Amino acid sequence: MPPLPQDTEQLKFVIVGHVDHGKSTLIGRLLYDTHSLPASKMEEIRKASEDLGYDVEFSYVMDHLEEARSNRITIDTARIWFRREDREYVIIDAPGHREFLRNMITGASYADAAVFLLDAAEGIREQSRRHAYVLGMLGIRQIIVLVNKMDLVGWSKARYDELCADLGRLFEALKLRPLMMIPASAKLGDNIASSGANLPWYDGPTVLASLGQLKAKSAPDAQPLRLPLQDRYTVEGRDILVGQVAAGRVSAGQDVACVPSGLRARVETVEMFGQSRRDAQAGESVGLTLSGDGQAARGQVVCPADAPASSGTRIEASVFWLSERPFSIDQKLRLRLATQQVACTVERIERLTDSSTLELLAENAQSMSAAQVGHVVLRCERPVAAEPFKKTPELGRFVLMRGHDAEAGGIVFAVGA
Repeated sequence: MPPLPQDTEQLKFVIVGHVDHGKSTLIGRLLYDTHSLPASKMEEIRKASEDLGYDVEFSYVMDHLEEARSNRITIDTARIWFRREDREYVIIDAPGHREFLRNMITGASYADAAVFLLDAAEGIREQSRRHAYVLGMLGIRQIIVLVNKMDLVGWSKARYDELCADLGRLFEALKLRPLMMIPASAKLGDNIASSGANLPWYDGPTVLASLGQLKAKSAPDAQPLRLPLQDRYTVEGRDILVGQVAAGRVSAGQDVACVPSGLRARVETVEMFGQSRRDAQAGESVGLTLSGDGQAARGQVVCPADAPASSGTRIEASVFWLSERPFSIDQKLRLRLATQQVACTVERIERLTDSSTLELLAENAQSMSAAQVGHVVLRCERPVAAEPFKKTPELGRFVLMRGHDAEAGGIVFAVGA
């Protein structure tokens, strides 16, 4: 298959749902049906399945990708690519339920859209509700619901209608509205790439056709420059500041400000792999030299001088507590946001919600436990560069550390002094 042009549109999506509802099988089927695996690898997977006495198991595709297929235990990878016509798709994933939630919330896997997977036989489960809550929390509005394993319920339209009604109530409570609900069998292929013969009562699009209707987010290089600095090196007597452009573009000759220090400077050179560039765009890792950059270091965010990021010590946020160890409001934490790390405390837990039942548990709470979501006010010991998640996702998501452990993930609503 010939390579796609560099400016090919890319759509990133996550697959969410309760464990064992068919995520690995769906990913394997998508890769197979889009011819994203070499024929030799597909034959290897087919032979391994036959040797164990099974039909072809598309979940083994995931195991193959990690070179760790054994004992029928599926292992998920972080990012999986496939292509369809003139668009590239990236499936964002993570191993395990807890890691998956952390990855979604903290932004290693920020997505344009989501496929919400539901086992037709089991219906809505606890993790289903939690994942739906996180989609709402992150503001992901392009959602395809896939009612999977329809073969296990005899391809029943009545069961499909029942589940659609159940999901409708859940999504309505979260102010979400799925774009479409598709009955399917990832294992057998019905309604993944083609409709098949088992669901004659359904006349809507397949999964692949639905993905083709989704819109990729506007290019982050259309936003103001946001470049969190990762480190500083001295090369042949020159100080080189390195980092990845999170949003916007950085250009030689550009007047910039470093937040939160307030340093003003001019970009003298933009470099990649030792070569000078006129500019660099979002997603590219670069080296910069700045005029008068004595204070610039890791943790600063390079921004346009006339459009700096906001900064402050007070952050209003939504925090999803992931750790099994509960948290009390008097405990100290460490906030990690972009390349910044700073000690912080939770000043208030204004509201506490159960992410599974959506029940309001308390106002002005004193503690948080696993899978609870708090609307909180954080107080940092020094100013940090941060912006509302909806404005700049790269500066609007964070992790809360306790000791060496990542205990919670959150998104920023507002930043103040």
